[in-house]
Formats: sequence, C-alpha cells, structure tokens
Amino acid sequence: MKTSHIIILVLIAAAIGGLLMYSVDFSTYDTIQSAKLKPGKYVHLIARLDKSQPIEYDALKDPNLLSFYAVDSLGASTRVIYHNPKPSDLEKSERIVLKGKMQNNVFECDNILLKCPSKYKDDKKQLEKTVSQSNL
Repeated sequence: MKTSHIIILVLIAAAIGGLLMYSVDFSTYDTIQSAKLKPGKYVHLIARLDKSQPIEYDALKDPNLLSFYAVDSLGASTRVIYHNPKPSDLEKSERIVLKGKMQNNVFECDNILLKCPSKYKDDKKQLEKTVSQSNL
C-alpha cells in the first residue's frame, strides 16, 4: 500500500471516531439539588410526579404548556414547566426522566420520558378477556 493510502485510511478512521464521540450521550443523572447548583446547564433528572401538588394543563387555553411538581429520590422538589402537549399516562408513571435546564428554581423541561413498568406486566384479567373474545 502506498503511504498516501495509509494516511487517508487513518484520517477516515479518525473522522469516524470523532463523529461517534459526538453522537454518544455521556450525560449523567443529576438530583434536583445539583441541578439548582448548575442553572442554565442541560441536565437529566430522574424523579417521580408529586401527586400532592396539582398538575396544571389546559388543552383549550394553551395545549403546549404543562406544569407540575417533581420529587427526586432524595426528597427534593421542584416545579417543572414543559412546553409541549401533556404526555399520556403521566399520572400512571412510576418514574419520570426529565431533560432540560434549571432556570430561577424552575426546571424548564424539553423532553420527558415516562418509566412505567406496569406496561410490561401481564394483566391476567385482560388476557383472559382477550382469549375468551377470540374464541367466540
């Protein structure tokens, strides 16, 4: 192989490696308290919905505004503002992964992932109902 071919292959490998480094998400999960110490920095929080506080969402008034309170595993709480439609099953979720920035002690969220293990459990009654209907 010519020296120029080897150099080109090394450059291509380095370019692919560089692209892979930027595409991988190296972020870690923060607590609400640590997110408050990093205002304006993009963080991921794992929390649960605080069901003792009201969920503010009016699809007729503003379908792209959702406000609720979240509590992390250490017991810290924060108000969350989400500028998108309300995710279905928010109230049923066991845990919530929130991605966004802390601004003035309010978490400005741009992405919500719901962790709901009940979706993966077999519901025996529903299964029996489905089976009995298919036999008809």
